[in-house]
Amino acid sequence: MAVFENVSAIVTGGESGIGRACAVAMAAAGARITFTFHNDDDAAQRVVRDIAQSGGAARAIKTDVGDEQQVDALFNAAEAAHGPVSLLVNSAGLNMSGTPLAAMPLSQFDRVVKTDLYGPFLTCRRFVRGLNGSGLKGRIVNISSIHERAPRAGGADYDAAKGGLAQLTATLALELAPSGIAVNGVAPGMILTPMNQPVIDDPATLRMHEKAIPWGRAGRPEEVAAVVVFLLSPDADYITGATVTIDGGLSLTVAQGA
Repeated sequence: MAVFENVSAIVTGGESGIGRACAVAMAAAGARITFTFHNDDDAAQRVVRDIAQSGGAARAIKTDVGDEQQVDALFNAAEAAHGPVSLLVNSAGLNMSGTPLAAMPLSQFDRVVKTDLYGPFLTCRRFVRGLNGSGLKGRIVNISSIHERAPRAGGADYDAAKGGLAQLTATLALELAPSGIAVNGVAPGMILTPMNQPVIDDPATLRMHEKAIPWGRAGRPEEVAAVVVFLLSPDADYITGATVTIDGGLSLTVAQGA
């Protein structure tokens, strides 16, 4: 029997990158997937077709995860189609702007925090409300970043949001454990996703970045998805409040050479 056979699951940001890899891997393990996308309907429909061709079930719903009403509508649709949602992966996110603090408009900071921090707050809250009274346990995985603790100049928007997400994950793990809801984080380093497309398109720049990674290469979305599937599975039943770093040792290089 598939690990997640007929389990209702939501993945945010499922049209590309890590979110896409998670949706595909979870569907392969039997979950019935509802995933969000923001703008690229064609990419979202390709994911739906790919999952269907592999014998899985998925549907795509355009959602701004920072909008409370849209998040409610997302869960209502998933519950109507597949029953109470008991697996949630928060992967939707925006990258850092690279803008110095003094030059950063409030709208830019707000835009990133709304997606990267408000989004997981709203989806986690609706997830818990949906499970209340169902008798089901649940599992949440929040996709963070090594930059939740390793700051970069020009990243006040992204780094602050991911730092907040780390604390949200830990707080919810503590709060929800008595209800049988596990909450964990995954903190990737450099992963070859559309968020890093400029580097992917420039082999010389990619090689330069990979020299900074002790393992000698960037990661693949499927490698992150494999960790996520484990954390969602019954094999991880005793794990909550953890953050798994997947970065080829990059975050261990802080303060080297000085």
